[in-house]
Formats: sequence, structure tokens, C-alpha cells
Amino acid sequence: MTNTRTSDSSAAAETSPRMAWVDLIPNVFKDLVRLDAAARAGLDHSLLELVKIRASQINHCAFCLDVHTKDAMASGESIERIIQLSAWEESRNFYTEKELAALELTEAVTVLTDGFVPDEVYNRAAEHFEEKELAHLIASIVVINAWNRFGVSTRKTPGGYTPGQH
Repeated sequence: MTNTRTSDSSAAAETSPRMAWVDLIPNVFKDLVRLDAAARAGLDHSLLELVKIRASQINHCAFCLDVHTKDAMASGESIERIIQLSAWEESRNFYTEKELAALELTEAVTVLTDGFVPDEVYNRAAEHFEEKELAHLIASIVVINAWNRFGVSTRKTPGGYTPGQH
């Protein structure tokens, strides 16, 4: 197996943070934290972490992957279920029907450039979530996508997070 990692300066530049956006616009950060808390109210913590990990995988947000995989493991989630998330469609046996519906909805909302959220995806989620809970789930998916976009566009560096730091 060939190691494709490079040690040249261009690779280092690609992973260096671009800006400390939290320090530059602290009110936006604080408002996003409040929105995040309001969005997740009433949702199962384990399910929510799976959703946040899956959206972060799709968006290639290394910082959010670091945070949410660590939070999920700290709250008792199995490493096996976390590892299988990137292939959840082929690993359905690891997840409940409700979790599968949430993951499918997460992908549809996260990748809107592929088209609208299909009715069958929305309806499947609606079968497993009360209407208010579904609204919270959609809001949580929207919020993790916002966090991902800040993390990716500013190249927020992963690795320094410890669960319980929030």
C-alpha cells in the first residue's frame, strides 16, 4: 500500500487555518450556538451525533468530525456504528429504522445540489418522527451544515477538542 501523504509546504498550507472567524464575528458564533441548542431540543443525543457525523463526512469537515465522533464515543456510542456511517446504506443492520430515516434525510438536506429533498425520503422520516421532532431534526441538519461550512471554508484545525469543552 502506497502512502499518499506528502510533507511538502503546499500540503501544510492546505491544512493551515485561514482565519479565526469566532474571534472576528463573535456574535455570529454565539447566535449559531444558541440556534444549535434550540434546534436539538427534544432530539435523542445519540441520533443527533450520528446525523452530525454523517453531514460532516459529506461536507468533508474534519474539525466537526473530530468534535462529533469524540462526543458520540464519550456518550457511549460504539466505534463500530461510527465507522460504518460512511457506508450506512450497506450497513443498515447497525442502525434502527428511525436512525436510517434520519441519516437518509441528512443526506438529502445536506446535498441539495443533487435536487430537492424527495417526498419518499421526507415521508419515511415523518413516519418515525413526530412533526415537531421532525422540525427539530431538519433544523439540526441545517445547523450542522452551517457549522461545517464555517469549518471547511476557514480550515478549522481538528485534533484539539476534548469532550465536555462546549
